[in-house]
Amino acid sequence: MELEYFLDRAEVEIIKIVEKAGYRIDENKAPCLESNDYVGFLNKKEKRIIICTSNAKRRENYTPLLNKNLDTFERTSLHIKKALRHEAVHVAQECNDGNLLELNPNLSMNPSKIKALNKSILISGEEEKERQAYILESKPKLVEKELKKYCL
Repeated sequence: MELEYFLDRAEVEIIKIVEKAGYRIDENKAPCLESNDYVGFLNKKEKRIIICTSNAKRRENYTPLLNKNLDTFERTSLHIKKALRHEAVHVAQECNDGNLLELNPNLSMNPSKIKALNKSILISGEEEKERQAYILESKPKLVEKELKKYCL
C-alpha cells in the first residue's frame, strides 16, 4: 500500500490492531472519487477502512517528482495519518458495540475542525462519534490505547 510510505510507527501499530479486530485497510477505492475533499471512510458492513491517498496527495500538491519538497510530503503525511487515526477511532467505537468511547471529559476538539466535523456529520449522521474521532485523530497513542481497550 502506498499509504505506508507516509506513516510513522504509531500508525503502523494502529493498522495491526485494526486488522486483528477483523478490519481491512484499502486505498483509493470508489468512495474516494465522490470528492477530492475525502481522505478516509469506514465501511462498517464490509469492515474496512478506505484511505484516499490520491486525494491527500492532490490536496497538498504532492508528487514523487517533487519529493525534495519536504513541506508537501509532511502535509500529505499528516493528512493521511489523521485520516487513518480518525477512521480507527470509528473502528474502536464499533468494537464498543457501536457506542461512544469512554474518554477523559477534559479532551476537546480543536476549533479549526468545526467545518470538517460538520461535513462528516452530513455523511454519517452521528455528531458525537465524529466529534470523538476529531478529538483523537491528533493523538496516535490514545487511538492505539482505545483500540486495544475495545477491540482486543
